[in-house]
Amino acid sequence: MKITSIKAIPLSFRLPEGKTVTMGVGSTTKRDTIIVKVETSEGITGYGEAHPGRSPGAVVSLLQNTLAPMLIGMAATDVVGVWQRVHRMQLSSHGVGSGAALALAGIDMALWDIRGKAANMPLYALLGGSKRRVPAYAGGISLGFQPKESLAEEAQGYVARGYRAIKLRLGDNARNDIDRVLHVRKVLGDDIDILTDANTNYTMADARRVLPVLAEIRAGWLEEPFACHDFASYRQAAAITPLVPIAAGENHYHRFEFAQLLEERAVQVWQPDLSKCGGITEGLRIAAMASAWRIPVHPHSSATGINHAATLHFIAAIENSGYFEACVSSFNPLRDLFGQTFEIGADGCVEPLDRPGIGLEVDESLFAQYPLIDGPGYVVKF
Repeated sequence: MKITSIKAIPLSFRLPEGKTVTMGVGSTTKRDTIIVKVETSEGITGYGEAHPGRSPGAVVSLLQNTLAPMLIGMAATDVVGVWQRVHRMQLSSHGVGSGAALALAGIDMALWDIRGKAANMPLYALLGGSKRRVPAYAGGISLGFQPKESLAEEAQGYVARGYRAIKLRLGDNARNDIDRVLHVRKVLGDDIDILTDANTNYTMADARRVLPVLAEIRAGWLEEPFACHDFASYRQAAAITPLVPIAAGENHYHRFEFAQLLEERAVQVWQPDLSKCGGITEGLRIAAMASAWRIPVHPHSSATGINHAATLHFIAAIENSGYFEACVSSFNPLRDLFGQTFEIGADGCVEPLDRPGIGLEVDESLFAQYPLIDGPGYVVKF
């Protein structure tokens, strides 16, 4: 079974008034994704999702004009060979590194969808996992900068739906961040896990002020306080308090960057995104590396149901998995484009789909409703 076609399909939508969420990286104005369609000589088609990297047109061009020509004709089951070829020609020498990782992620995910369909097995089973229930937290683009009263009200709504964990956005300023987390903890009580994410917008002074308060409220982690390669700051933050793990990984690409995280001893929670890190093949390698050091893996998940479904299969198949990040964004039509991907239960858990491959039915006619809107998706505060 050979790869006969690789196609990138960019999708976008603008957020309507009142649906913008502000966080450390800016205020959202639109959402983008790239659906990757891989066709084979035996008529089996697979779908994956590539992260747009805030420049969807560029990633689409790289995928279709550079990666696809070098991969067409290869065996569709040879995910290791595909990864090695892209690494050789793009990631390791004179290539567009992070962009190639994003593009490859979508291709790899589609190839695993094909493998599952060919074997008539759901992806979790093909990967050696089981249909087990996975704890989920209310994430996605939600719970941003807003008055503490409305923030607590929003959080209570997710708890009422079944979530036993939520993620608050930090990175506004230390005073406001502290005020919000203390209020939300008071309103929710002690039984709900509060996770936090600064979206790379902290200084070390911010971290020194906020981390002791996060320890006080027993926060599950502080995610991405600094830029992804600012290892010195990550090491310093990790030394402030052992009670709050430092988390990162959604902006790290392939296992070599995660190996550097390991060498730096700076991050205690790893969060690879299957649509960014190079796909499921590379995600498995990252998780295996982490497991040898007893590092938990809580994957970041992106825009559409494809990545959500693939991530659930992945979590159900690795031994050191943690939370599934459930997108609870108030407006995200791409999340529901392929039907219901997950359902939160009263136990705060979700489970992977039980159909072959990733398990989604794709109606390509729906794509026309979401034409590409190129350019960045955030308004940045200066």
